Amino acid sequence: MKLLNLIRISAIVGIVAVGSSLLLDRWISESTADRIFTDPADIPARSIGLVLGTSKYIAKTLNPFYQYRIQAAIDLYQQQKVNVLLLSGDNAHRSYNEPWTMKRDLLKAEIPDQDIVLDYAGFRTLDSIVRAKEVFDADHFVVITQRFHCERALFIADKNEIDAICLAVPAPKGLAGLKIRAREVLARSKAILDLYLLNIQPRFLGPKEPINDKPAEFIGPPDLRS
Repeated sequence: MKLLNLIRISAIVGIVAVGSSLLLDRWISESTADRIFTDPADIPARSIGLVLGTSKYIAKTLNPFYQYRIQAAIDLYQQQKVNVLLLSGDNAHRSYNEPWTMKRDLLKAEIPDQDIVLDYAGFRTLDSIVRAKEVFDADHFVVITQRFHCERALFIADKNEIDAICLAVPAPKGLAGLKIRAREVLARSKAILDLYLLNIQPRFLGPKEPINDKPAEFIGPPDLRS
């Protein structure tokens, strides 16, 4: 009987945990929906675009998550929606450097070096969002990533009193997409614990490195600037 009761209690706890996670997932989606855009042409212009990093390759194959984010950053810049791109990602070791990898691809697309800023300590979404404000003095920017990631990023921004919007770029579908989405449910539960119960802060902050914003009339490709 004791074993049976233990199984029943475990099942109930599991059901409650799954149900709570799904409710929190839906809450985050609905609370951020009005600040997510899917077309660069529709998004309001803001000086800074924050590109959230990910690996360029997965098992020697080009990562579509990375590819879509980089192309969206290029599109926003060329459509005069942003004039500075803040690239935030993991710099775990010399052979793995997300910000520098993104910068190389942006330079190939003729984005000027002076309009690219690197954040090497964007180890996770919370670090990237909070460091944008605390280190780079940016609290009014466009986040560039997939929609599910947009929702969590904007939720973190809200908690830190950051005025952010997000350009949601395409995400792979099929089994790969389902796996990522399932992991996101857990990531959101953890984000709520980090923000509301544990008060987790970025791993590194360091000195201020303010991004010098350009006036709105100078937003755009180099040939449109004085």
